[in-house]
Amino acid sequence: MTPEQLSSLEDHMSDALWRLCNLYTIINKKGEQQVFSLNWAQKRLYRNMWYNNIVLKARQLGISTFICMFFLDVCLFHPNVSAGIIAHTREDAEHMFKRIKFAYDQLPEPIKSVRSATVDSARELVFNNHSSLRVGTSMRGSTLQYLHISEFGKICAHFPDKAREIVTGSLNTLGRGQYVFIESTAEGKEGYFYEICKQAERHQIQGKKLTSLDYQFHFFPWWQCAEYKLNEKVFIPKETTAYFDTLYQQDIDLSDEQKSWYYKKALTQKDDMKREFPSTSQESWESSIDGSFYSRWMLECRHEGRIGNVPWDKQSRVCLAFDPGYHDSCAVVFWQNIGQEIHVIDYYESSGEGLAHYLGVIKAKPYVYDRMFGPHDIESHHFSTGLSTKEVASSLGVNLITLKTLAIRLEDGIEAVRGLFPRFWIDEQKCGRLIQCLDNYKKEYDTKHGMYKSRPLHDSFSNGADSFRYLSVAIKQHIDSDKSGISDSEADALFYKYNPLFK
Repeated sequence: MTPEQLSSLEDHMSDALWRLCNLYTIINKKGEQQVFSLNWAQKRLYRNMWYNNIVLKARQLGISTFICMFFLDVCLFHPNVSAGIIAHTREDAEHMFKRIKFAYDQLPEPIKSVRSATVDSARELVFNNHSSLRVGTSMRGSTLQYLHISEFGKICAHFPDKAREIVTGSLNTLGRGQYVFIESTAEGKEGYFYEICKQAERHQIQGKKLTSLDYQFHFFPWWQCAEYKLNEKVFIPKETTAYFDTLYQQDIDLSDEQKSWYYKKALTQKDDMKREFPSTSQESWESSIDGSFYSRWMLECRHEGRIGNVPWDKQSRVCLAFDPGYHDSCAVVFWQNIGQEIHVIDYYESSGEGLAHYLGVIKAKPYVYDRMFGPHDIESHHFSTGLSTKEVASSLGVNLITLKTLAIRLEDGIEAVRGLFPRFWIDEQKCGRLIQCLDNYKKEYDTKHGMYKSRPLHDSFSNGADSFRYLSVAIKQHIDSDKSGISDSEADALFYKYNPLFK
């Protein structure tokens, strides 16, 4: 460095923002080496950061890169600081550490000579001021002042046990008044990331004054990024135009170049577009979920306005599907057949109650019932009583019809649900829990091979999804076959003949 450059460097060493915009070198999206400088999203996060920060974002905004550079800067210029970064996988952690190591290696020699690394390994840097920065998939047992959890939504969705370990272990390594950054794209309406985001966003909307233990909510949508534009003229279909109209009603006024970019990007992203490039915080949670059985169909329901206010028609009878579930848990879905439409008007779920409780709930509803359906195992006799669920229900005045064939074959039942989705109208208020179950009903994840298994994950959303599957089987086996005047076996034969799954 020239004497003038060295003098300028010394003049700015106490200015953290100047250091972040002038001192560190990164490899950009084009694979080129450049001096790191904060973009619009990084500047906003820097200016609005709190002790606890939860970040919901679109892709490729450089949030994790900013946090890496920020942590490196803190460790270099403050003594006795311990910073940690938790990534989705070990490979991701090491990739993030390479950014940090590269930025440190490219520092001017006068800085590195003063702030040398006493430990320089594949996942940790320790400096001669006793500050350290390391990466991994967990930080339990450490004492940290700064913590970054990257792609926490994915961790919650694919590795719920690891997510719990992070919350109970790694987050507890921080004391009050120290700093944490949790960032991710959305991965469905479940898990710690969703819960923390929703609580922090509620506080923001309410204008609540945050304590040092509360989370500051940060949301970065795609349309605020100046790079997401396409200057070429593009024909946009009416469905996408209608979507842009809904955004305009929310004071999001997109330019023609932004609309063109979004439409072309959505052609490749498909169901993942609203997760990867959300326009609003709300829609990010309604996007496709990896491994979900019904994500695409639920999105179509929302786009077509079939999830909302679906009133009970007092002139029509109500059917119900009953899932006894496991360990005394139970789910009941109520619906009406209105022409070709299936109106799902109510839902009840609980656990730890006896069968009499659920039958009491059913009988207490103001509905006039048509038929009530349950899966094949309602005929199984319980060892303790010698009676089946169906027999107990009958003794209490509720006659259940046993579903067969498709109720036994799980894959067939799921296809029955998908085939009926265009006919479903679901009440958003009374069936809120059912909607959550359908959104989050997904395949079991094979952590060893990094892929989804064919069978469903048995979790808190299974019973609700099962009751909806029984509803669909009941429609196919009984309701639709009654209307067409054909037998159950004939209805089964037609199902297998025309369902593309079995061709």
